[in-house]
Amino acid sequence: MKKIIFKSFILSIFIINLCCAQDKKYKIHTISFYNVENLFDTINDVNKNDEASPIMEIQNGRSEIYEKKLVNLSRVISEIGFSETKSLPTIVGLSEVENKKVIEDLIATGKLKNGNYGISHFDSPDRRGIDVALIYRKDFFEVLNENSHYLELYSFNSGDRYYTRDQLVVDGLLEGERMFFIVNHWPSRSGGEMRSRPSRNKAAELNMSIIDSLRSVHKNPKIMTMGDFNDDPKNESIKKILSAKKNRENVKDEELYNPYERMHSKGVGTLAYRDNWNLFDQIILSGTFLDQSFKDFSFYKSLIYNKKYLFNQSGRFKGYPFRSFGGGSYLDGFSDHLPVYVLLIKEL
Repeated sequence: MKKIIFKSFILSIFIINLCCAQDKKYKIHTISFYNVENLFDTINDVNKNDEASPIMEIQNGRSEIYEKKLVNLSRVISEIGFSETKSLPTIVGLSEVENKKVIEDLIATGKLKNGNYGISHFDSPDRRGIDVALIYRKDFFEVLNENSHYLELYSFNSGDRYYTRDQLVVDGLLEGERMFFIVNHWPSRSGGEMRSRPSRNKAAELNMSIIDSLRSVHKNPKIMTMGDFNDDPKNESIKKILSAKKNRENVKDEELYNPYERMHSKGVGTLAYRDNWNLFDQIILSGTFLDQSFKDFSFYKSLIYNKKYLFNQSGRFKGYPFRSFGGGSYLDGFSDHLPVYVLLIKEL
């Protein structure tokens, strides 16, 4: 235990000036979410619809493409929050991963292999064969419990069962402090935003029931729900069902705060479609993270990782996120989404 605490001390101390007070020292951790865009392996799984993966459309060089994809993603993830913490991110929620093996390959690639990452993952029944997951640095975060929550949906066209991603819940200790992380990838807007809206509202209802359940068992729990919600901060699923608030000053312990709503109101986004930006990727926090005494780990800042290399520099999609696949080809990019992250700090 002494060794772990010492390592944490070295990696995560920084000095800031809060509210015009004198400089103080704080521990800092990066918590992130990243839709990694179709991280599939090269094996055709007959039990899944993984032929829908872009990599399966490519006839030659799949193994080389898979390795390039891993290298590119590991570069991005290793740099999230590094300018603030000088360290790898402590916790990263992931979406669009095919299975646990691709996550194992990812955390064994590039600088991530030095992070001593663990994995929380369950197979989802999603018809595209994609799941959500959480990776965490075992030097700082200890998992106590993990479970997956099934979302029951029916097609708005045929009424048939519609299979989508489960919602992952991870209960653990961040340097001894208990927190709960929910990782989401809500139903897409296929068929149009309005027609598909009830599916995302159902996902929001499930999310809220998970949060309510945690609150019924634990006193004032610290909860983060993160993911690709396929809705913006002002959409009904987040604004009305989760009741996530824009202004932290108005958030009580039993309520939710969405720091990304203010960004969205300024036109900032994490993905682009038909020359419009959406902010589907968000990290929403319970009010219990907003204590500004910083005696325990508390919310400090929310950001989008948007370095220049993550964008197309030319062509028809100049300025859009530089994705991995398009038109049946591998583009050697990263993802069609940008990562989001928050910083948690605690005064020494």
